[in-house]
Amino acid sequence: MRSAASWPFGSILSLAVLFAIFSPAAFSQAPSPATPAASTAPAQEQAPPPPSDAGSQNPSGAQAPISPEPSGNDQGGMFVFKKQVEEVVLHATVYDEQRNMVPGLDKSAFSVYDEGTLQPITSFRREDVPVAMGIVVDNSGSMRDKRDKVNQAVMNLVRASNPHDEIFVVNFSQKYYLDQDFTGDANLLQAALHQVSAKGSTALYDAIVASAVHLKNNPHLEKKVLLVITDGQDNMSQETLQEAAHRLQQANGPTLYAVGLLGSGMQSSGREALQHLAAGTGGVAYFPDTLDQVDNITRSVAHDIRSQYMLAYKPHNQNAKPGYQSVRVEAHAPGFGKLTVRTRSGYFPPEGGR
Repeated sequence: MRSAASWPFGSILSLAVLFAIFSPAAFSQAPSPATPAASTAPAQEQAPPPPSDAGSQNPSGAQAPISPEPSGNDQGGMFVFKKQVEEVVLHATVYDEQRNMVPGLDKSAFSVYDEGTLQPITSFRREDVPVAMGIVVDNSGSMRDKRDKVNQAVMNLVRASNPHDEIFVVNFSQKYYLDQDFTGDANLLQAALHQVSAKGSTALYDAIVASAVHLKNNPHLEKKVLLVITDGQDNMSQETLQEAAHRLQQANGPTLYAVGLLGSGMQSSGREALQHLAAGTGGVAYFPDTLDQVDNITRSVAHDIRSQYMLAYKPHNQNAKPGYQSVRVEAHAPGFGKLTVRTRSGYFPPEGGR
């Protein structure tokens, strides 16, 4: 059972707003510590965290502050936008015709198109970098008998991750809870995964939107990922599928990997929703036939994250349309045949952008 002190992910919003109104210093000082790591939640977008008397320490004794909104010059997210010079950063996975990952390509192998216009690549990298990751797990009643194997699979991903990764855990049903804020401590993450109530409905889109905002609020790591595991489709959220997709396609949007487990609530529309959310971000949606396959899936996700290329460019579109900008990346290299590139399909420029 979750402790009585546990606060839902969004329940501190009103306190945060009041604090922002009556305390101008909140805009210039470091954020207050988060509430206990096994029971707290991030502030919603643009709302600062609650006053310091609402926070405490996590089980390890270290304070876990919620990061402020990154400034225009921060290197945060799958795309990086600067106030004076706008730059787009993509993370890409390359496959050959046998669906094997292709490592070792150089910059000359890639072509990037923004709204159909070829873009000069300004930066290129193919090294493993630390990741900010949110693990978002369905906690509804139908997951009760699945959580042990799911938790084990998630921990295998954690152990296969870069030692400098920063990871948080959200459990959700009709509400969503930040049961562990950003940490690299595997013991804390494991404890958070066992904060299980397994009841209620499925507010999947609400949990995704809140988790994407929380990732955006971490400016320390450039690369951001969400792993979502559920056995049903959304039936409780205030957010819609379209709103969740829009949030994931924002300037600092993460790559989303989804695991849809077989269950009474996983209908075709639920599968299509997960596929839509993942594909738009350059991620993958998996639908295993058995729980035993989840472990291999999480290991594959860890390998995928560690094996990507980073490509950056500054858009040079003379007549760029407002709103959503489509992106396409191609790869060609002698001796490899046809190559397929999986990356984000586009993005929404920030307000004031081109």
